Amino acid sequence: MSETLERSVVWKSLLIDGTDYCVLRHRSKAWLLRGTVIGVLKDQRPILVQYEVQCDENWSTREVQIQSSMGSETKTMSLTVYAPGRWRSSGQDVPQLSGCSDVDLSVTPATNTLPIRRLNLPIGSAASVTAAWIKFPDLTLQPLSQRYARLDKQTFHYESESGFSTDIVVDELGLVTKYPGGWERIASLDL
Repeated sequence: MSETLERSVVWKSLLIDGTDYCVLRHRSKAWLLRGTVIGVLKDQRPILVQYEVQCDENWSTREVQIQSSMGSETKTMSLTVYAPGRWRSSGQDVPQLSGCSDVDLSVTPATNTLPIRRLNLPIGSAASVTAAWIKFPDLTLQPLSQRYARLDKQTFHYESESGFSTDIVVDELGLVTKYPGGWERIASLDL
């Protein structure tokens, strides 16, 4: 793997009538996803979300930074994973996230990359994970059980305990190209 691998993508949201510009970077045994979501919520309120997810070489989440703005209201969240399955927010333990292995930001498909890459499933196999699910616009946190089954080289069947399921198609880096009912990639560029 290259020491300076970078790819930028733009996804069109089919949920919030908006877009997500995301950059994936690999540097010195670490992965970084950084993006900006601009959209319109179902109640016609505009939303701007800036996110950054830092992972180690094995795609384990280490830090999450979020800023969400609607009009003059801005909310921020900072999460750190200080031991496997142990999360802190602003220096305080978050016991409801105990055991969560990934973060799942509801406003972007970028975070699907984390378990897809970390699990590295062979075709025909499946695994379950529990993600720290962050819902917008309120930045609420809850654990969410998810299951990924690898159907072929680029397709994963995804289902969550919320009852949602779909087949996600990814590129060779694990970045979503098609997320039926949620997102579709409209541009990609290696930097």
